[in-house]
Amino acid sequence: MIQEYRKHFNNQFTEEKHREFIQDITNDFDYLPTFRIAETPFFILKELKKQLLEGTKQVIDFVKRPEFKTLTQRALDLNTEVPNEDSHTQFLAVDFGICEENGQIIPKLIEVQGFPSVFNFQQNLFDKFSKHYPFLKQFTPYFDGLNTASYLAKLKETILNGHDVKNVVLLEIEPEKQNTKIDFYYCSRDLKILTICVTEVIKKEKKLFYKNDLGDEIQIHRIYNRVIFDELNLRKDLNLEFDFREELDVEWAGHPNWFFRISKYILPYLHGPYFIESTLLSELKEIPEDLENYVLKPLFSFSGSGVIFHVKRSDIDAIKERDLYILQKKVNYAPILQAPDGMVKAEVRILLAWPEKDQEPTLMSNLVRLSRGEMIGVKFNKDKDWVGGTIGLFESE
Repeated sequence: MIQEYRKHFNNQFTEEKHREFIQDITNDFDYLPTFRIAETPFFILKELKKQLLEGTKQVIDFVKRPEFKTLTQRALDLNTEVPNEDSHTQFLAVDFGICEENGQIIPKLIEVQGFPSVFNFQQNLFDKFSKHYPFLKQFTPYFDGLNTASYLAKLKETILNGHDVKNVVLLEIEPEKQNTKIDFYYCSRDLKILTICVTEVIKKEKKLFYKNDLGDEIQIHRIYNRVIFDELNLRKDLNLEFDFREELDVEWAGHPNWFFRISKYILPYLHGPYFIESTLLSELKEIPEDLENYVLKPLFSFSGSGVIFHVKRSDIDAIKERDLYILQKKVNYAPILQAPDGMVKAEVRILLAWPEKDQEPTLMSNLVRLSRGEMIGVKFNKDKDWVGGTIGLFESE
């Protein structure tokens, strides 16, 4: 069945239609996203969906273990610990490469993040695809019967936690310069949540404030946190009135500690068919002879920065902070999506939201990245088409 859908989409596709699709996104805010949006969605078979959900469930089970915080305390010791951590993360992004193993298609966990992804953009991306290719309305990117309205309601519940929207802000470093700012625009439009820069926060004793358009100071009760500490630590030029490490009278939608706890740090703990052999460098007993079959990754980098794909012994020997890197077995991404001129590889990110009162996270939607290069990522796909960010579609139940 999926091949029928693929053939039908490809037959409908034209370059002109794709330009109209991209222009439609651009018109919403007079802004063209800086990341590449792929020409096509990714149709996901029921069997692959089942596998993705099984792998995600195993990640959730690990994160819910009573001793999880004890197991991951070292991740905070190696980085920055922020006070007033909540009982569980409120966002999960679980990345699976669609791989081939023993002649079979199987998802393999590449990364997991306790950090919000582009929840608002993905919802609008599906709407745009459905508008320009009406037959796609028979599919869904959502899980468990969610639709656009219930998806946005759950996202809003997670971010606001009952607070008045005027007292909740999306916090970022120079948001107008971020690649993900299209998501901030949709968040502001669809959820009415204001986006501000870390330098705009005013501190008075333990309370934080921002100024509205009238110049009034409004207290911030809750922060929808999109700040990556990697970037914050490098930006010595920023003048902040507050320090994340202070005791502050504020709640977090996405507490910063979860970025470190739920990260590549937990990959060596995960075992099973959907997980890849991963070893913390500090626990590596000997360097494998077949290093061509491994990739070296920093634990806490974002968007693939610092990854060494062609590893040499000298790369491993040069690393001093061995607690901050893993050596991971390479996987064989399967050329799975038929483009007009060849096959394309895919990586699927399962997006989950977890309101504070809920016992379990809610499976929300997904993000897909398509690639023709060795790895999923911009630098491996320069000047190529039918690559970039898109969305996975399931047959409606």
